[in-house]
Amino acid sequence: MKRKLIKWTLRIALGVTIPLAALLLYVQFSYRQKFSTAPTGIRASNSPEAIARGRYLVTGPGHCESCHAPDGTERLQTGSLKGLIGGLEIKLPFGIIYTPNLTPDKATGIGKYSDEVLASALRHSVKHDGTALIPFMSYNTMSDEDIAAVISYLRSIRPVPNDVPEHDLNILGKIVHRFALKPFQAGEAPPKSVVPDTTARYGKYLALSVGNCAGCHTNRGKTGDFIGAQFAGGYRMPAKTGTYGTPNLTPDPETGTIAQWSVTDFIKRFRQGALFPDSPMPWKSFGVLTDNDLKALYYFLQSLEPVKNAVPRYTPHDAD
Repeated sequence: MKRKLIKWTLRIALGVTIPLAALLLYVQFSYRQKFSTAPTGIRASNSPEAIARGRYLVTGPGHCESCHAPDGTERLQTGSLKGLIGGLEIKLPFGIIYTPNLTPDKATGIGKYSDEVLASALRHSVKHDGTALIPFMSYNTMSDEDIAAVISYLRSIRPVPNDVPEHDLNILGKIVHRFALKPFQAGEAPPKSVVPDTTARYGKYLALSVGNCAGCHTNRGKTGDFIGAQFAGGYRMPAKTGTYGTPNLTPDPETGTIAQWSVTDFIKRFRQGALFPDSPMPWKSFGVLTDNDLKALYYFLQSLEPVKNAVPRYTPHDAD
């Protein structure tokens, strides 16, 4: 009886171990799958207007410095720092991610890549080698002109050598990379161009295609997937002194943070900047937005369906 039990135990163990080992070997050697995407046809420009628009998008609503400028936002906007050199280490459940060097250095930055390669990264979330990018931001639906403007600006800044490590993915990260990461496919073709104005329609473009407002103001699960109503807040973001809950931006009269605000109140809040020193909100970047762009954002947020979601705004570490 004892020998039979051992025999069946070994069979079960082998039945589980061998397929699992085969799967892990398969993932290890295939997670860097390559994709082909349609050419964007987007090209950078030397025009002052395109570069100025790109600078506004990068240092303002796009808040690229949050991840790509370790020296800080304020100095980036004044030009008195190393620049968008990348290298920020982001620790996630599936590994360690390092942000790339966005300066036009030809050895360690984007200087070695064509406009098409950079445009494909922004439009399709596909890297120069054909592998899929981890979708941190929502730039995929930016207009062709705005993507061209961003690339034009990045081409114009000072190249700074900074060799950034490759991502260090654990086995979970490799499984996600193999089976979940795909090129971005828009439900409808992104616009060729947009005309900035104060309408809710343009505010939606700023919020979803440039500013990634829903990325923080929508609750997420432990794996990063969205689990809450869009813009209803509740995502818990750790900081040095405690944990912040992202505010509910829908116009719910009881739980919506800005539901009772006027457009003047909304603009004034952005001009005040950070009220808490370790706030995860990139206030300095969004403080660059013009009054008209802030009006557009306000009108868009006020047009949303109200969602009742009371969010604890801040919890000190000693209270967790």
